[in-house]
Amino acid sequence: MLLLLVVHLLVALGAPVLVSWLGRRAFLVLALAPASAAVWALTKTGEVMAGDGPVQVVEWVPHLGMALAFRLDTLSWLMVLLVGGVGALVLVYSSAYFSTRAGGLGRFGGVLVAFAGAMLGLVTTDDMLLLYVFWELTTVFSYLLIGHYADRKASRRAAMQAIIVTTAGGLAMLVGIVLLGTAAGTYRISAVVAAPPAGSTVPVAVVLLLVGAVSKSALVPLHYWLPSAMAAPTPVSAYLHAAAMVKAGVYLVARFAPGYAEMGVWRAVLLPLGCWTLVHGGYRALRQHDLKLVLAFGTVSQLGLLVLLVGLSSQAAALAGLAMLGAHAMFKAALFLTVGVVDAATGTRDLRRLTGVGRALPVTAVVGGLATASMIGLPPFAGYVAKEAALEALLHDAGTPVGLAVLVAMVLGSALTVAYGLRFWWGAFADKTVTAEPADAPVTITRPSLVLVGPAAVLAVLGLAAALLPHLGEDLLSPHASTYPGDPGHLVLWAGLTPALGLTLLVLATGALLFAARGWVERTQARASFPLDADTLYRRTMRRLDDVAADVTAITQRGSLPLYLGTILMVLVALVGGALLSGPGLGVGEVRAWDTPVQAVAGVLCVASAVLAARARRRLKAVILAGISGYAVSALFLLHGAPDLALTQVLVETITLVVFVLVLRRLPAYFSVRPLAASRWVRLAVALAVGLTVGALALIVPGARVHVPVSVDFPEEAYVFGGGKNIVNVTLVDIRAWDTMGEISVLLVAATGVASLIFLVRRSGDPLRASDADRRGVVWGQAADPMAVLRRRAVAAAGHADGAAPGGAGRQREWLRGGHTLAPQRRSVIFEIATRLLFHSVIVFAVFLLFSGHNAPGGGFAAGLVVGIALIVRYLAGGRYELGEAAPVHPGILLGSGLFLSAGVGLVAILAGGSVLQSVIIEFALPVLGDIKLVTSLFFDVGVFLVVIGLVLDILRSLGAEIDRHGEEGALDDPEGELIVEPPAPGSREARIAAGEIPTEIEGTVAR
Repeated sequence: MLLLLVVHLLVALGAPVLVSWLGRRAFLVLALAPASAAVWALTKTGEVMAGDGPVQVVEWVPHLGMALAFRLDTLSWLMVLLVGGVGALVLVYSSAYFSTRAGGLGRFGGVLVAFAGAMLGLVTTDDMLLLYVFWELTTVFSYLLIGHYADRKASRRAAMQAIIVTTAGGLAMLVGIVLLGTAAGTYRISAVVAAPPAGSTVPVAVVLLLVGAVSKSALVPLHYWLPSAMAAPTPVSAYLHAAAMVKAGVYLVARFAPGYAEMGVWRAVLLPLGCWTLVHGGYRALRQHDLKLVLAFGTVSQLGLLVLLVGLSSQAAALAGLAMLGAHAMFKAALFLTVGVVDAATGTRDLRRLTGVGRALPVTAVVGGLATASMIGLPPFAGYVAKEAALEALLHDAGTPVGLAVLVAMVLGSALTVAYGLRFWWGAFADKTVTAEPADAPVTITRPSLVLVGPAAVLAVLGLAAALLPHLGEDLLSPHASTYPGDPGHLVLWAGLTPALGLTLLVLATGALLFAARGWVERTQARASFPLDADTLYRRTMRRLDDVAADVTAITQRGSLPLYLGTILMVLVALVGGALLSGPGLGVGEVRAWDTPVQAVAGVLCVASAVLAARARRRLKAVILAGISGYAVSALFLLHGAPDLALTQVLVETITLVVFVLVLRRLPAYFSVRPLAASRWVRLAVALAVGLTVGALALIVPGARVHVPVSVDFPEEAYVFGGGKNIVNVTLVDIRAWDTMGEISVLLVAATGVASLIFLVRRSGDPLRASDADRRGVVWGQAADPMAVLRRRAVAAAGHADGAAPGGAGRQREWLRGGHTLAPQRRSVIFEIATRLLFHSVIVFAVFLLFSGHNAPGGGFAAGLVVGIALIVRYLAGGRYELGEAAPVHPGILLGSGLFLSAGVGLVAILAGGSVLQSVIIEFALPVLGDIKLVTSLFFDVGVFLVVIGLVLDILRSLGAEIDRHGEEGALDDPEGELIVEPPAPGSREARIAAGEIPTEIEGTVAR
C-alpha cells in the first residue's frame, strides 16, 4: 500500500514533464497510477472476503505511538476500487476533454494524480492521525483543482469557499481525533472502533468527528460549497464531487458507525441532517437550469441518503448503503462526464437552450439514459437494487417514530430524484422548444471524440452489470455490514411483491408526476422566497469576519516595534517570574564566578559592548558593538569546551554583521532624534526585569532538576544510532532531526519573505553576470557615461581592457570578472587579489567542514555559513555582477533542492525498515580506500548545507544586489537603471573617437 502511494507521488511529480513531452496524451500515461490501485485491490479480493486483507505497519515516531499503518478490509477495498477505477477513467477522459492549446495541463494532471494518491491513503490508513493528514491533503488538492481556471472569478471564489468550509470541518475533526485517541489510549482506527472508549470526552469527540464528515460530504447546512464547486472543469466534478472527495465524509461515517452508531449524539447529529439534506438537495435540483447544477444538488441529496444508510445502527441498512455507495459513484460520475460531452458538443449546459441533442448524439444519449435510469432507481440497474435493499431495511425499522421519519424522508427524496433525473435527461437530449431568454444564437452540435464518450459508457454499463449479479455484491460487501448490529440484509434484483416494491412504484409515479408538472413546479419554486440561504449567510459571515479582523488588527497592531517587543518580554516576566515567586522554595546551587580569568574578560567585553550598543546613536556603531558582544559570547562557548557552538556563533555573527551593514546603506546614519526621555526609564525597567528573570532562571532551574538529563545518553546514542562522534552534529541530523527539518523550513520561508519585501520586480531569471554588464553598457556600477562606454567598447574590440591604451603590453589582468563594474573609488586591488586567492580555499574548507562534521567540529550548517561568507566577500570585492559570477544559480533552486534532499533522505530509513529521518549506517570495504562507513544523515546535512547557501545568496541578492540596483536607478533617475548603449560599427567615426584616435568631442551620437 505504501508502494502505491509512492507510485502516485512519483507520477504526480513527473506529470508536468510528461505533458510537456506528450501533450494531452500524457493523461493516458497518468491514468496508470490510479488504475494500478484498482487492479491491486481486485487481486486482493479473495483475501478481503476471507477477512484476511493485507496489513502494513511502518514505525514513524515510535515514542509517540505514531506509525504509518495501512489496512485493506471490505470498506477500504470498495473505496480503493472507486477511487482507482473512476480516477483512471477520468484521466482518460481528460486526454480528450481539454483543448490542445489549453494551459496548465501539466499542473492539472499532477494535482489530479496527487489527489487520487491522497484519497488512496485516506481510505486505507488505520491510523487516525494519518487519516487527518490525508484528509487535509485532499482538501488542498481539491482547492487547486476547483480553482484550475484561475483567471475566472467564479473559480477562485468557489475554490476559496470549498477550502474554508472543509478545512474548518477538518480542524474540528482533528480535535475529535485527539480526544478520542487520548480516551482510547491508541490512535489505531481498528482498535478504537472495536473497543469504543468510555468517558465524558467521547461524545464530544464523536460530534467533532461528524462535523468533519458533514463538511466534507456537503450536508446541510454546509452544503453550499458543492454547487459552487461546479465552476471546476468537468473531470474534477466527475471525480471529486461524484466518486471521491465527497465520499470521504461517507467513508468516515461508515468506518466509525459500527462502534458509535448507537450513541445518542451520533443519531442526534446524523439523522436530522441526513434527512434534511436528502429532501433539500432534491428540491433545489428541480429549479436549476445548468445541467451540472442539477447534478450537483442531486449529489447533495444523495449524499444525505448515503450518510443516513451507513450511519444507522442497522446491518441491513449498512449493506444497502455500501451498495448505493458503489452505484452512486458509477452513475453520477457517468452523468457528469456526459454533461462534459454535451457541453463540448454544443457549447452550453443550459437545458433551456438544448434541443435535438439526442438525435445528433445517440450514443451519448443512451449512455446518459443508462446512468439516469440507475440514479432514479429503475430496474435492472445497480441503483434500483440498492434502493430496494434500503427501503426494505427502513421498513423493518418503521415501527418507531424515528424510523418512520427516516423512511418518509427517503421516499420523498427518492421521488424528487426521479423528477430531477427525468428533467436532466429531457433537458439534455430531448427535442423541445427553446425557452432561453434573451434569445441566443441557435446551438450548433458537433460530434465529440469517442474518447469522451467511452469512460462514461464504461461506468454506465458497469452499473447495469453490477445489478445483474446482486448476490456477488452481497458476498463482497457483507463482511463490513456484518460489523453493524441488527439482522442482515440482502441485495436482490427481484424480491417478489413486497411493501418495498410498492414504495418503489409510488416513488416512480410521484417523480414522474412532478416531472410532468415541471412548469408548475418551477413557477411555484420561483414564487417561494426565503429571506436567507446558506450561501448568503456564508458571504455575510465572511464579510463580518473581515471587519472584525480589521478592527482587532487596528487595536493590537500599532506599528510600534518597541511596544510589540515590550509586550512579549513583560509577558515572559509575568509568567516565568510569577512561577518562580509562587512556586515551592527553590535554592540556588553552587555558583562559580569563572573557571579562568579569561572567561571574566570575555564576559566583561560582552556586557560592556551591549551597554555601549544600547547607548549608541549611530546605527553602524550600534551594529558593530552588538557584533562584538556576539563574538564575546562565542569566546565563552570556546572557553567552556564547545567548539561547535563557538564556530557557529562566529560565522552567524559575521554574516549578521554584513547583512546589517547592507541594510544600513538605505537607512539614516543616526537613530531617531525624537526625545526619548519619557520612555527611557520604562525601557530600562523592562530591561532590568527581563535580565533579572532570565538570570534567576539560569541560577535556579539547574538545581531544580529531578530527572536525569536526556543529554546524558547522547554520546552513546550519537555513535551507536547516528554513527558519529560529534554529538552536536549528530543531534541536529539524527537525534533531533525533526527540529532541524522545521528550522530549515523556517529559513526557506524567511528567505522568501525578505526577497519579496525588497524585489519590486520579478525574482525569476538568471543572476546577472559581468557579461550582462558589458552587454548593457554598465560601467562603474551604474549606467555609464556614453563616452566612457564607447571608449571602453572600442578599446576592448582592439584587444585591450580597462582603458588600456592602444599598443600597450596587452590585455590587463582582471582579478575579478565583475570588478570593472564598480566605480574606481569603490575598488581595491588588494581586496580583489585577496578575494581571488582565498575564495576557492574557503570553499574547500567549507567542504571539509561538511564531510568532517559528523566526527569533528563542523557540519552542514557551519559549512553553509562559510560558503556564505565567501560569497559575501566576492560581492563586497566585485559588486552585484561579481555575485552572479561567484554563484550563477538561482537561490530558489538551492533552497528547494536542499529541503527536498533533507526530506527525501528522511524517507530512506522507511525503505530500510526504520523510522522517518533515522540514520542508516552502511559499512563496506574498498580495495584502495579500505573500510568505508557511510551514514545517510550525511545527505541530510548536505540538504542543510544547500539551504543555508541558498538563504545567504537570496539575502545578498535582495539586500545587496537589488538595493544596489535601486540606488543606481535613484542616482540616475532612470527607470531602467542601466543605460543600454549600442556599440559603434567597427572603423566608424564614433569607434575611432571612442578609441582616442580622433580627439574630437561628440554629441548626439549615442542612442539608448
